[in-house]
Amino acid sequence: MASESFPSSKKIKVSGAIHPELLVPMREISLTGEPPVYTYDTSGPYTDPEVKIDLQKGLEPLRRSWILGRGDVTGEKVLRAKPGRNVSQMHYAKKGIITHEMEYVAIRENLLLEKAREEAKIQHPGQNFGASLPARVTPEFVRDEVARGRAIIPANINHTELEPMAIGRNFLVKINANIGNSAVASSIEEEVEKMTWATLWGADTVMDLSTGKNIHETREWIVRN
Repeated sequence: MASESFPSSKKIKVSGAIHPELLVPMREISLTGEPPVYTYDTSGPYTDPEVKIDLQKGLEPLRRSWILGRGDVTGEKVLRAKPGRNVSQMHYAKKGIITHEMEYVAIRENLLLEKAREEAKIQHPGQNFGASLPARVTPEFVRDEVARGRAIIPANINHTELEPMAIGRNFLVKINANIGNSAVASSIEEEVEKMTWATLWGADTVMDLSTGKNIHETREWIVRN
């Protein structure tokens, strides 16, 4: 899957302020005679020309250092919460902690809107349809929405490769793709290929509905990639 999949555009990465080590990917689309447009990019490292993809090894564990840095997990291959600890994003949010995942979500949801507003001649006021949409999505707003139970950040501590995203009333619409093998068709390789194509064309989440052979191994390779 090459970076040429999206012509007249390039992947850019936006740094965090609370967590400066964050590099949040977006897609910058070039327009003739107009400022570029920034869009939400779900394609992951597969369209990053700086990344060499090896499906046999899986993606780099993006979140592992964040998770270990919080000091509340134990284990090597399989991470678990230490006794008496809670490692959910809601728990951190209720404690007033803005995690790497929360700031990552805020940057992605905001889509460099400040820059767009500075460069745009006219912006339509839009319609919020009753949602509580702020002028700018901040890490604090993400934390508050998660703490109140109005949004979730699916972020299993053993899914270290994922790029964090939020699902909630006051966030961008997310798309789920269903994939899966059957007793008569599809291999592990084909399921991983389905996953990469799904995320390339805009799936934020992927649900494996396999009913055939090697279900656990199939899901392991989907998660790792």
